[in-house]
Amino acid sequence: MNSVESNRELAENKLILLYIINNIEPPVSNLLITKIILENKLMNYIFLQQYLDELCDGKFLEKLDADNKKSYRISPAGRQGLDYFISLIPAGTKSRIDEALLDYRKRIKNETSVVADFVAVNENEYITNLKICEGSFTYIDLKLTVGSRNDARKLCNNWTVNSEKLYKKIMADLDEN
Repeated sequence: MNSVESNRELAENKLILLYIINNIEPPVSNLLITKIILENKLMNYIFLQQYLDELCDGKFLEKLDADNKKSYRISPAGRQGLDYFISLIPAGTKSRIDEALLDYRKRIKNETSVVADFVAVNENEYITNLKICEGSFTYIDLKLTVGSRNDARKLCNNWTVNSEKLYKKIMADLDEN
């Protein structure tokens, strides 16, 4: 591969990242970007991480660190660069990305509609917050107090995995005559 082809591939891959991040509700986690890129065989993991760092260094992306989770959002300069050079992304690749993003948006919506977290009141008291929401509508909002961090984690993990089943069971039990 000559240097012109190499530079074109580099630019195309960075534009693909900007395109994906621009078309998903921000901020976009590093994990989600990685899933999209690898599941759709758009580039390898090492280059992906390198390109994300380079796009941040060039001020095309903004890196956010919250709770030890890296996430990204496109900067105004990144949006401007994407708008100007979007034609460098092959139409077939763009179409494949658009289809994948539709699927991921559905997954994100489902994932964000289930809330499971906890806060420590003191060493022996933790309050869990368990919810199922759709848009601005809340189906259920449970706050439970438990005696240990481990119990709080178990409740949150169980809620995340089984929220739909648990909601149906709670509703059936409450509706019993």
